[in-house]
Amino acid sequence: MIVASERIPVAAPSITEREAELAAEAARTAWRGNHYAYNARFERMLADYVGVAHAVSVPHATAALHLALAALGVGPGDEVIAPDVTWIASVAPIVYVGAEPVLVDILPDTWCLDPDAVEAAIGPRTKAILGVDLYGSTCDWERLRVIADRHGLALIEDAAEALGSVHHGRKAGALGRVSAFSFHGSKTVVTGEGGMLATDDQSLFDRVLFLRDHGRKPGDRFFLNSEIAFKYRMSAVQAALGVAQMERIDALIDYKRAIFGWYRDRLAGVSGITLNAEPPGTINSYWMVTTVLDPSFGLDKFAIMAEFDKRNIDSRPFFSRLSSLPAFSDRPGAKRFITPADRGAEISEYGVNLPSGYNMTEAQVDLVCAALREILGGLR
Repeated sequence: MIVASERIPVAAPSITEREAELAAEAARTAWRGNHYAYNARFERMLADYVGVAHAVSVPHATAALHLALAALGVGPGDEVIAPDVTWIASVAPIVYVGAEPVLVDILPDTWCLDPDAVEAAIGPRTKAILGVDLYGSTCDWERLRVIADRHGLALIEDAAEALGSVHHGRKAGALGRVSAFSFHGSKTVVTGEGGMLATDDQSLFDRVLFLRDHGRKPGDRFFLNSEIAFKYRMSAVQAALGVAQMERIDALIDYKRAIFGWYRDRLAGVSGITLNAEPPGTINSYWMVTTVLDPSFGLDKFAIMAEFDKRNIDSRPFFSRLSSLPAFSDRPGAKRFITPADRGAEISEYGVNLPSGYNMTEAQVDLVCAALREILGGLR
């Protein structure tokens, strides 16, 4: 049996002395009048990179989505259409604002929201469409935008996993009315925890700034709150880490794409394996290299993960269908468009994220691919 001599993690950040230097500098200097300097710098770098007018630093992408929904006025009695297959953090903020998520199926190649399923789920209570750029793939934003415009719906982009991806000339995060990014320790750019909201909409941006700091205008020193809102701010030390990461964003994306290329080349001869898609006109940043196995192997994602674990290799399961989770057991309305025949059922059952951290070398990818071949019983 192939066994790695040292545990191969599924994710790992790229941290240099520059990150440590700026974080220490922020800890020493980001106080009083200078308290927001690193946040402002990080926000400007992110906005310029994505190609939008405004960015707002927050504690995590969940907060960004919560603020986006609240600023758009989504609330009780409203419905938001979202993919059935994603991390729960994409959809939980819909519940936070008192609205109802309406889950629909995903596409077979990009694993993102199916526009036809979206159109079929629109009803009189629909207020917004929330698309998730899963594992670095991008949604069919042209079709989603046409649908949203036709029905007068807000279009929200969860780009938490797709920083650096490009969709027909526009970067992920610039494809909806408002978007969210994550800088969790597993992500392409990391601040430990952390997130960003991005938008070109000035009025939405102003509303987000107001809601982010307990319902008061930016710069208020008199604690004159006019609404009960939220406390969603990123620390200066986190923002300093983000600045250092954004200084080499192109190199970080290039390395993610290199890791995927190593996997693609080594698994090219293995039938019954599907890797992340990169449709014409798109560039995938490949946050997580993901493989979906043919059911004929007889191994679901948890069985594959157990086999990798025996070989001292970490992995992650493809996100489960939200409709299958206990958390949604008491929300029949959210699941009314989901069927056992949905594509998401098979994709989520047989998908596994392979080690994709910045620690990965070609030799380690060789080992992981050899282990996968061994688990599957060789070439088919």
